[in-house]
Amino acid sequence: MNLPNIITLLRIAAVPLAVWLIVEGYLMWAFWVFVAAGISDALDGFIAKRFHMETELGKYLDPLADKALLVSVFVTLGIEGYIASWLVILVVFRDVFIVGGALLFETMTHSLTMQPLMISKVNTTVQIVFAAAVMANVGYGIELDGGMDALVLATAATTIASGVAYAIVWIKRWAQLEDTKNEP
Repeated sequence: MNLPNIITLLRIAAVPLAVWLIVEGYLMWAFWVFVAAGISDALDGFIAKRFHMETELGKYLDPLADKALLVSVFVTLGIEGYIASWLVILVVFRDVFIVGGALLFETMTHSLTMQPLMISKVNTTVQIVFAAAVMANVGYGIELDGGMDALVLATAATTIASGVAYAIVWIKRWAQLEDTKNEP
């Protein structure tokens, strides 16, 4: 277990704390836990790449930590009435779609490789910024005027684009596998 993986595990451990803080109405504290978790996402990746500490475990653990944090926070903020239900459903559906697709691909082919797409990284960043903005808005009363509407649209657009991009990648991989099977 190396330092980047430990940082990732700490991010996973922050999930129940962030959820509890939101449910209890401590949005200021939830904001800071969430921001720390978001920074840890960048930090573990930087350390892993910069110091050649990338591991197979880390390739699976890091996106799992991101999904656990974002889905949990989005669902909790939605239940508490801070995020529109349609956006929560969209975000959760995309993650279920991606994880389900990855599990299906691995089950059927035993050849899954974890390669996050650039649009997925952008989407994760936009979702983090949006959730943090919601908590800052509620916890600190920071008004972003039309900025919140723009963040809602950016979150929805990148979520849809990311889901479609993964669907295209899987369709291409399936087609390549079928072509390989059909070769004499």
